[in-house]
Amino acid sequence: MRPKKHIETPDMFRSRLDQILNPGHPLYKLANQIDWSLFEDAFGATYHDKKGRPGKPIRIMVALHYLKYTFDMSDEYVIDMFLENPYWQYFCGFEYFQHEFPTDPSNMTRFRKRVGDHGIEKMLEGLVKTALEMRAMKPSDLNKINVDTTVQEKAIAFPTDARLHYRMREKLVGLAKERDIALRQSYIRVGKQAFIKQSRYAHAKQMRRARRERKKLKIYLGRVVRDIERKVSKPDAELRHHLEMAHKLLLQTKTSKNKIYSIHAPEVECISKGKAHKRYEFGVKVGMASTSKSNWIVGIKAFHGNPYDGHTLDEALQATKRVTGRSAQEAYVDLGYRGHNHHGDTQVHIVSNRTMKKLTRAVRKWYKRRSGIEPIFGHLKSDNRMSKNYLSGKDGDQINAVLCACGFNMRKLLAVFLLPDFVYRFFVKIKEHMRIGRSNACYVFFS
Repeated sequence: MRPKKHIETPDMFRSRLDQILNPGHPLYKLANQIDWSLFEDAFGATYHDKKGRPGKPIRIMVALHYLKYTFDMSDEYVIDMFLENPYWQYFCGFEYFQHEFPTDPSNMTRFRKRVGDHGIEKMLEGLVKTALEMRAMKPSDLNKINVDTTVQEKAIAFPTDARLHYRMREKLVGLAKERDIALRQSYIRVGKQAFIKQSRYAHAKQMRRARRERKKLKIYLGRVVRDIERKVSKPDAELRHHLEMAHKLLLQTKTSKNKIYSIHAPEVECISKGKAHKRYEFGVKVGMASTSKSNWIVGIKAFHGNPYDGHTLDEALQATKRVTGRSAQEAYVDLGYRGHNHHGDTQVHIVSNRTMKKLTRAVRKWYKRRSGIEPIFGHLKSDNRMSKNYLSGKDGDQINAVLCACGFNMRKLLAVFLLPDFVYRFFVKIKEHMRIGRSNACYVFFS
């Protein structure tokens, strides 16, 4: 059922939050700048008009997700911190200090599933719109963007044959127990012993013994699969899915295509980006677009199937158009985008050191700005929960990527409010004076 509007009963014996909080606090200012009605109009259609229990107010759910990805917290921890921080409560739309949890952490999961990967882009669109209204980002900044890809790793253990065979057998035994299927043998005890021995032998570089234990684990898995197939002629959808996965796991080799790297997240892919410290990463490729001048994230999308970078450019630019409402005039990419698939109005510049020498000084400046997208990936992974994705499924990959971008843009908006107005205007004047070539900063500021 549609959420009811959040209205608190006036209490003459309690002080309102806007009376006791510092109006100069960044979160206080930002709460009054964001257009919350944008989300209520966009997400209200996902609720049924009459059926079910009324949902939690949309502003509270959106604000909690903003805070979660801005400060890199889990669903449970952001709910706990809500009770301790009055600025967070004011940001979520409350008028009085709250002594109870606003919602259950599981409701945040349900909200993400209800909104979906396409609806969650509205949250990024709302922050970009706020930045434009605050003049923290100029409309002209959207004309030139940088586009690049990175890997969003999934929260899985490092995939080895021994671990995959052991976990797959555990899963099938559990499913058989739920369905009252009497297995000839579950191999719980001997399977655990073989798994422990395999890891110890591999650690000690005794590879022949490790291979012997790994073979045992594979044999145990095959016996359980055949035992279930003999006793169940028509398995249900869940059991059939895991049996098919087990067959694929038993047949895959080192050179197989579309291998399984995780039992609970079969959509995970092995991606190599040529890093010296991390040769392979297990997750999904993510394409991102940021403004060349001010480094705001204006578009992000997850790409499954490990596509070539150049084949992701068109969809990345379309995601940027959905968020900003306009197409970029120029896009700057690296050499990995040679042979791209974009044929729209946006002019694509492939940055290369060889061709940069032949360009004019003004054009060369924008080519050099392409590398400004690289530290954004670092901040997304270290500060905004992109280093490990804990959301399930392919939709979870896309939702997590967009929310990470929301957290990054939120940090930039808070930084705008963090500086006092005098200091902020001073640096704006300094930037302007450097552009026009003057050398006396004080003269420019006081003129």
